[in-house]
This record gives sequence, C-alpha cells and structure tokens, in this order.
Amino acid sequence: MPLVLLEIADGVATITLNNPDERNTMTAPMVAEIVAAMDRIENDPAIGALVVTGAAPAFCAGANLGNLAEADGESLGVIYEGFLRIARSPLPTIAAVNGAAVGAGMNLALGCDVRIAARRAKFDTRFLQLGIHPGGGHTWMLRRIVGPQVASAAVLFGEIYDGAEAERVGLAYKCVDDDKLLATAHELAKRAASAPRELVIETKKTIAAMADVDTHPEAVARELTPQLWSTRQPWFAERLAALQAKISKK
Repeated sequence: MPLVLLEIADGVATITLNNPDERNTMTAPMVAEIVAAMDRIENDPAIGALVVTGAAPAFCAGANLGNLAEADGESLGVIYEGFLRIARSPLPTIAAVNGAAVGAGMNLALGCDVRIAARRAKFDTRFLQLGIHPGGGHTWMLRRIVGPQVASAAVLFGEIYDGAEAERVGLAYKCVDDDKLLATAHELAKRAASAPRELVIETKKTIAAMADVDTHPEAVARELTPQLWSTRQPWFAERLAALQAKISKK
C-alpha cells in the first residue's frame, strides 16, 4: 500500500498521507514518497496548486517516535524533508487539517501557505510534553503565523487548538465542518490553479519577500518589476480582451 496518495483534478494536486493505522506518522519511506510526489507535481505544468491532508482519523501525528529516539542530525534531516519539501514549493499550498497535527505533523501544516481546519482538527506542538526541544523551524513558523503570545501558549504551556480555536487565534484561515473540509480546500486551491502558473509562482515569491520590506514605497518598488513583466505576457492580453468583450456585451 502506498504511504502517499496523489490525486489530480482541476489543476489541483491532492497529497494524502496514507498510513492511518499509525496516524500518518512520518518515516523515511513516507518522506521518500512525499518527495517523489512533489517532484511529479512541480514538473507538471498543468498543476497550479497543492492540497495536503491525511487519511482519517489523523492529519499527521508527527515523526515516528522509534526513529526519533535514535535520531542524529542527519536522520532528523531526513524526516524534516517530509514537510520542508512542501514548504519550499513554489506552488500555492493548502493544509487540509482533518485531525491531529502533532509535532512534525504540525510543522507540515505550518509550512503550507494556508491552513483549513476541520472542526475535529487538533493542533498540538507536544514537543515539551515529550521532553524534546522543538525542531524543524517549528517556533519560527508558529511565531510568524500567530505571534509570540499564542506561540508561547502552544509550545511552552501546551495549549492544544481544535479547528474553531485555531481559526480564532489565526493559526487556521478558516474552520469548516468535517465533511466539507476537502471540498473547501479544493475550491480554494482551484482558484489559484485557474490563474497563469508562472504568475502565481512569481506572486508567491513576492508575498514571501515582503517579510523584509518595512515601508510602503519599498513595497511599491518591489512589486513594480514583476507587475510590468506580467503585462508583457500573452495571458494578460488574452484575459484583458476577454474582460473587455464581456463588458461590451452589458
């Protein structure tokens, strides 16, 4: 049985971690399948966005604890690659968190651009409760997403957030009913996939680059070059003509 399932529809790739008996914990074999799936996705010009989820009941319950107990820097790096490979993707990414996202599994969700949470979702850092320091950029990602207070509550004080609480504190973009999770994530991803792929990739780069921009004039200057580039692309002329034709019919 494959440890990672890949489905493609409407220009959206959906990766499902598929080891439900072990709550989709990350192992080296699973990571290898994630990397292979990502290579296939990014090499397919027809795919414009990615959704990541887990086979019920969990999203991903973290790293395999047996492997973790014997870990060194190299072996931890192998496990980290399971979420870092997705976090590095130039494509827009959505985590559809359907259940427990623990430790490295929470890192997988944090590494995506947007998180959609089911009501039964559980965001649980759990590092300190296991007697281990957070890793994989966990504190950096979490602090940037929710700020220092919520990050401290989660990591230091062991707060666990269900879907509704994750939405309230800004950890999830939105919380939806369990049975609507994948449809909601797919519809959102489909919007990104419907735009020109190169444009979406360039825009994602710009959003990331804005983290180091302090003033509005700097932001205007940063956007100018890619905006001018986009107006020279064939898709801009095509979409502008289609919009003008639609307006002229009203």
